Amino acid sequence: MSHGSSGRIRIAFLSRYPPMHCGVGEYTRLLASALRSIAPWLDVVVLTSTRRGKKPWRDELLGIEVLPVFDEGDQGYEGMLDALAAMEGVDVLHVQHEYGIFGRSVRLVKAVEQARNEGLVRRAVITMHTVFHPSSGREESGFQELLNTFDAIIVHSILQEFELQWQGVEPSRIHRIPHGTLINPYLGFPRNVLASSLGIKPGLLRGLILVVPGFLRPDKGFDVLFEALSQLESLNTTVVVAGEPRDKSVMGVIEAARARQNIVLIDRYLSNDEILRVIGLADILVLPYKDKAGTYSVSGILHLSMGGLKPIVGSRTPRLVELYQYAPRLTVPPRDPVELAKKIRWVVNNYDYAVAYMATLYGYAARTQWPRMARRHLELYTKLLAGKPREPSLPDEESIASTD
Repeated sequence: MSHGSSGRIRIAFLSRYPPMHCGVGEYTRLLASALRSIAPWLDVVVLTSTRRGKKPWRDELLGIEVLPVFDEGDQGYEGMLDALAAMEGVDVLHVQHEYGIFGRSVRLVKAVEQARNEGLVRRAVITMHTVFHPSSGREESGFQELLNTFDAIIVHSILQEFELQWQGVEPSRIHRIPHGTLINPYLGFPRNVLASSLGIKPGLLRGLILVVPGFLRPDKGFDVLFEALSQLESLNTTVVVAGEPRDKSVMGVIEAARARQNIVLIDRYLSNDEILRVIGLADILVLPYKDKAGTYSVSGILHLSMGGLKPIVGSRTPRLVELYQYAPRLTVPPRDPVELAKKIRWVVNNYDYAVAYMATLYGYAARTQWPRMARRHLELYTKLLAGKPREPSLPDEESIASTD
């Protein structure tokens, strides 16, 4: 096996990848970009979904080969194994796991074990972007019993870390590496310039600008936000809602609110760069999320928002646990429009104080910039490669069958 023989480390990410409209895909590209920036000698390849076709291509900006090799929904990973064999193996196979991409059965774990047994990977790492508690009622939570098969499991929050420990994952295999943060390059840009670049007529932006960025889904809490704003009619505000619609019911909520609120809607997929420009427009970012019970993940939109160095008002939900950790006074209970209205009014009336209060969160944003998080990943890869291989820890056949 040739990988690693020249002193270079070869990493293969198993993940969705842009231009697919997917937060995990965007995360993978940002991580790959940051790794290449701090360690240009790394060999990085992306083994991606076949949803957009099966033709390989090259991300020329990053110098990364992108190979569509697996069908989503856990339909089999023969293409992944063939691709790894064709490139004579890799040092690290890093799965960017989301249940909506990979499903919940044991096929992925078996494929990773096969790759290891055939000498196609030296170490296997998985990032769990979502962790389920058994109380979620989701059968997917059974997949988490198999995670000890991997040499390392990366999570983004303390909630995910301790939930996996409680479910029997070896603590020594769990590594908490926060989601990376982009410090907004559009800070200080004139509002009319940013608005025009997004196709917004500057005259539509009146008064205080509240921004709600990201995919338009029911769990984003638009109904809670508009009910809160109905209690703040004395405030002169514009609400900028920016993201790709994922549910028709949300569009109905937004359209109904337009009769009472000044709403600027950008209802299309936005690149990270465009989201950063939307955030640059904001006076206040509002994230009134409503998380599903027993579901632990971390919001990439929160990290994009943190880099905007503006006040953020959000709900106390698992996705926003970092906001609660570093700026608890700007959080409110989920599904509570009365408290949300009070908090928005408080920020408006105490804006300079609110900005100063956010300093702890801004410090966290600086500490979690993508190059720093990439360095944490690289240190983990290097440590794993320097150690002895782990003994596989697949459960017995009866346990496997029950998880399929």
